[in-house]
Amino acid sequence: MMPRMAKTRILVVGDTHAYQWEDVHPGIRAAVAEADIAVHCGDIVRFEVVDGFKATAKRAIVVHGNSDPVELRQGLPYRERFEVDGVRIGVTHPSWAGPEFPSEVLREDFPEGVDVILYGHTHYPIHETIDGVLYLNGGQGYASFLVPCNVAWLTIEDGVCSAEIVEIEPAR
Repeated sequence: MMPRMAKTRILVVGDTHAYQWEDVHPGIRAAVAEADIAVHCGDIVRFEVVDGFKATAKRAIVVHGNSDPVELRQGLPYRERFEVDGVRIGVTHPSWAGPEFPSEVLREDFPEGVDVILYGHTHYPIHETIDGVLYLNGGQGYASFLVPCNVAWLTIEDGVCSAEIVEIEPAR
């Protein structure tokens, strides 16, 4: 459990699909350094990226994704849970797919209960509250033909959460 802080900024990034830390968008690398806590929600692809992420962040939380190779999946957790200023936060990279937003599936990953679920996999940003739980997905960590490079910021101030999706680079 982290000590109480007046304001904590948490970066939420996922689906970078990079081979080297230097391949990750420079805007994301700068945001990782700026954040109080940097969270990577999986589909990292190489340990070189994990190492760069952790070396750059003040505090890093990293889970593996469905596209990560076996050695990365064996070295990183599927889910993490942490707390900031009384806010319980879960992190995961679900392996399901589909058009619906399966909040109940994500919630099953955290039977102990959470206030916020940070996750990857969809490649599209989501900022939605359902039944009192904030679901936050920063989208994908690179710009592609149809989808921009995005991250999410979760701010916790005196136990109250606010979130925003930030475009780093537009779709090409």
